[in-house]
Amino acid sequence: MSRIGTPICDFVQAYGKKDAARLHMPGHKGTAFLGCEALDITEIAGADELYQPDGIIAESEKNARQLFGAGKTVYGTEGSSQCIRAMLFLALQSAKAKKTEGRPAVLAGRNAHKAFHYACALLDLEVEWLLPEQESLLCTCPITPEQVEKRLAELAEKPIAVYITAPDYLGYRPDIRRLAEVCRAAGVPLLVDNAHGAYLKFLTPSEHPVDLGAAMTCDSAHKTLPVLTGGAYLQLSTEWAEQMGGEAKKAMELFGSTSPSYLILQSLDCFNRYAAEGYPRKLAETVKTLEHLREALRQRGWEVMESDPLRLTLLAAKMGYTGREIAERLRNGGVECEFADGEAVVLMATPENRPEDFRRVLDALDGIEPCPALLPLHVPAVLPERKMTIRQAVFAGREEIPCDAAVGRVCAMPCVSCPPAVPIVAGGEVITEEMLPLFRAYGVERVDVVKF
Repeated sequence: MSRIGTPICDFVQAYGKKDAARLHMPGHKGTAFLGCEALDITEIAGADELYQPDGIIAESEKNARQLFGAGKTVYGTEGSSQCIRAMLFLALQSAKAKKTEGRPAVLAGRNAHKAFHYACALLDLEVEWLLPEQESLLCTCPITPEQVEKRLAELAEKPIAVYITAPDYLGYRPDIRRLAEVCRAAGVPLLVDNAHGAYLKFLTPSEHPVDLGAAMTCDSAHKTLPVLTGGAYLQLSTEWAEQMGGEAKKAMELFGSTSPSYLILQSLDCFNRYAAEGYPRKLAETVKTLEHLREALRQRGWEVMESDPLRLTLLAAKMGYTGREIAERLRNGGVECEFADGEAVVLMATPENRPEDFRRVLDALDGIEPCPALLPLHVPAVLPERKMTIRQAVFAGREEIPCDAAVGRVCAMPCVSCPPAVPIVAGGEVITEEMLPLFRAYGVERVDVVKF
């Protein structure tokens, strides 16, 4: 591939050198309060427009599309949440164009991020939930192609999409290639929340969901790539780019601010060159380092969950500790983890980590003696009764009450913080006694319920 340029970065750098009187937004006028203000501009002449690009942003997105090999790659500056809403909207519009009968619904893995729940409320989508065939933790939802095939055959009305989270917060990934084949045979697009897997494109061979057959994905660039927080991609396969590519920007604009961050856009733009100039090699080296670290921890008695290549998930409960206890041990050793709960602790690495970061992990965990395993806290194996749609519940009158008093009431809003942002109960569902231990485990003391 020829050398990739950085048109957005080049424009902003050149603008800064003009020393122009900034009689436009933003209000800091380039004055250095934090140090980045000189690079923070708005959609002035020549800077292009994110949702109607015909200049430097269009050129940069074209560079990104070539790198990812997608049919269409669209920048987002408001994280994967914006992209999740957009791809569900595109799937809904496609279904409407085909005059699909019945109320629109999505067949989705139960461990969907709460942004998915909010998107379904905004778009008035029903959700048919996929539960794992075996007991599982809140953050993960192992589903099989055979399970999806069976559910699709059972549904009276074809859903507008199948929606899965992969990798999930613990790093689990189902067989996306086979899932995509099942969905294609049923005439239903596979949508993947790939927020934690933008880097998968740059493995050899690529493990990105679009390359494995997914119709669309949301990729949080900032989670695993050297991109500022909020940077994201909406990715469309070649087939879906031909079908709905012309609507992709409109879908993003529907859910996005008219004042996108040019700091984030420059960060996305800058990654294009970085990716083309050795990033895959650095990534491969980091993957090997993580493999060695996992093996070293297994040798010390730790149970390390199978996960995506840049994640280290320790099942602390198997060693007799909560994930939070191990996270505190790591913190005392100078290591801050990504996520910890009662069962597991999750560390996320990238090529930007230093070798000493991984040594600190081993040092911090050195000398921990195993204790009797803690009993894992599984999600209920049966879906709760649904009294209302997600939209009806979210927009209903509601009140906040203690969780213990909420048994038998209808949940109004998802109530788990981020991370992990996987709701224990969906809007419109009846809160049950079996949910109370999960509420307590995740520090949820009060819950929004539909007001009588």
